Amino acid sequence: MKLSVVVITFNEEKNIARCLESVKNIADEIIVVDSFSTDETLTIAASYGAKIIQNKFEGHIQQKNFAKNLATNDFVLSLDADEALDENLKKSILEIKSSGSSDGYKMNRLTNYCGKWIHHSGWYPDTKLRLWNKNKGNWGGENPHDEFFLEPNSAIKKLKGNILHYSYYTLADHDKQIEYFTNIASKAAFANGKRSSVFKIIFSPTIKFLKMYFLQLGFLDGYFGFVIAKKSAHATFMKYGKLFKLQKEN
Repeated sequence: MKLSVVVITFNEEKNIARCLESVKNIADEIIVVDSFSTDETLTIAASYGAKIIQNKFEGHIQQKNFAKNLATNDFVLSLDADEALDENLKKSILEIKSSGSSDGYKMNRLTNYCGKWIHHSGWYPDTKLRLWNKNKGNWGGENPHDEFFLEPNSAIKKLKGNILHYSYYTLADHDKQIEYFTNIASKAAFANGKRSSVFKIIFSPTIKFLKMYFLQLGFLDGYFGFVIAKKSAHATFMKYGKLFKLQKEN
């Protein structure tokens, strides 16, 4: 099996080297689809021999499907710029390159939040389907939460090891991302016919917090487990609030 690694980027100079360093020994091809970065992202990507294509960003799903279709090999590993492979996952991928027989491969994702690895809070194992035969599926879902869908009855195997996700370096980074993602999510939800209500605005954030902090054992992640649950609840409030505003305006 020959493997193409595809990554979408925009101003990822803090992350892209770590990502590409982790795949350089398993990839037969590295493709970076960039939405016109203004920092050193492209210089760093070029230093790893990546094929770089710039494309206007229309949405996470659209950009990832565009990147997938550029791969010259049938099997594609899709990563975000703030992700990297751990040693066990690299070993697993090397093994299937020589003897793989499935259509897709799932793997766990472990997130680093402000310097702490989060093992609960609903953030782990966070299993993702990230390696697949590009001819047997496409990215779908609802922006910004993309998901890869293989054809029915496709053979899927789980690999050992983790994708290491370096999510937020500071709490301010998380706040900024909440504002950005809830703008996208509320517009996508409205376009797909979903609607908000006063009930959802009031109670959904509370349910979100209780689920993450207690049912998903966020309290075992210490201080940051509380922070994650609180900010996730706030994000839920923002999404439904913005969706409600869109309904009123339209």
